[in-house]
Amino acid sequence: MSQEQPSFKRSFRLFDATMIVAGSMIGSGIFIVSSDIVRNVGSTGGLLLVWILTGLLTVAAAVSYGELSGMFPKAGGQYIYLREAFNPLVGFLYGWSFFTVIQTGSIAAVGVAFSKFSAYLFPVLSEKNILFSVLGLHISAAQLTSIALIIFLSFINTRGVQYGKYVQSIFTVTKLLALFGLVVFGFILTANTETWHHNWQTGFSIQQLTSSGFLPYTGWAAFGAIAASMVGSLFSSDSWNNVTFIAGEIQNPQRNIGLSLFLGTLIVTSIYLLANIMYVSVLDLPAIAFAENDRVGVVASQHIFGEEGTMIVAIFLMISTFGCDNGLILAGARVYYTMANDGLFFKKVGELNKNGVPEKALWIQCVWASVLCLSGKYGELLDYVIFAVLIFYALTILGIIRLRIKKPELERPYKAFGYPFVPLLYIFTATCICVLLLIYKPNYTWPGLGLVLLGIPVFYLLKKISEV
Repeated sequence: MSQEQPSFKRSFRLFDATMIVAGSMIGSGIFIVSSDIVRNVGSTGGLLLVWILTGLLTVAAAVSYGELSGMFPKAGGQYIYLREAFNPLVGFLYGWSFFTVIQTGSIAAVGVAFSKFSAYLFPVLSEKNILFSVLGLHISAAQLTSIALIIFLSFINTRGVQYGKYVQSIFTVTKLLALFGLVVFGFILTANTETWHHNWQTGFSIQQLTSSGFLPYTGWAAFGAIAASMVGSLFSSDSWNNVTFIAGEIQNPQRNIGLSLFLGTLIVTSIYLLANIMYVSVLDLPAIAFAENDRVGVVASQHIFGEEGTMIVAIFLMISTFGCDNGLILAGARVYYTMANDGLFFKKVGELNKNGVPEKALWIQCVWASVLCLSGKYGELLDYVIFAVLIFYALTILGIIRLRIKKPELERPYKAFGYPFVPLLYIFTATCICVLLLIYKPNYTWPGLGLVLLGIPVFYLLKKISEV
């Protein structure tokens, strides 16, 4: 008798799925990227505008994805949506980019952030503590800490989906309450109407803020500044789509995936906006723009809690990035599993272990993310990731329109909100941001685009191998 093959277990309820959305979104970005945004836009209105635009784009994309998740409630999520809406090549290019940069780069970036904030409590883990050199690379304690985190969470997730689910829910609830508490304490203890009014003297003007003062932009440069600013805020709001990758493990996926996408993105978008309102209520703009190492969250927390504020934020961010990386690791492996079953990844990756999880997919993701950690460059990983992410988000939402035309007979338990206007608005806005990034951040975006296109010959090579 043949032994029954392990299969995915539908273990995630609506609450669990929402925690995947929110937990994968909240890492360390909300405590870091506002500094860069203020330097680029130079005004309180500009800072909040960037976060509002980011929130609207994120929620718009999330509610649009609800239609696709109801049509294709299977493991693999966005990879399947692109494959079905366009063709296997487009789906593969997403999966290729997902593995090489998008998911593994995000896992590495969050791991690097975890190690940086761990060094506040344990200085021996600092990136300045170089342990050894190999092949010209200087390996620091921070890099090894990042890698150790990724290995540990990958191991936890190989033990079964229940372990990953519990880690995700506990850590996400903890960091949501902690972040909300920081915002509330900021308003109650240190919010200053004088600081608030002084900051608002800059209004909604878009200008560069330097250590010597404000420099106005000319022509289209202001739009380039907004686009460059949104790299950080979009990265901080990214990974909400991770819940679609585990569709095969969610109870009543036709309903719960779309609802969890809406609830999770709405919760995180709201708390991010409140956090930035708190920043401009307790700190003046130069203090936000030139916070040491861009750690504006640390500076704000020091104003609120005194010297203990540094430790409070460090502990919070260790919790936050730990939970965020768990969500990314848990969800990402399901994409490679589905690709392998389509003959577009290593065959063994398309197997489940006795615990009903894609163990080999988890480990291959772990290895590549660990390699990326050796770069130790949070900003560079961020820039590579967000450009590729925007391209595929826009394509996926375009897929909604294409499927309405191409396959009108498919059952749609949930339909995209505001169709076709909201999807078209997202596609237009994301395309504009991508064009502006190609112009104003060419060092990262062009190589990122090249990496995506490199997947074309890889696709045909894999197809040829599979036919042999």
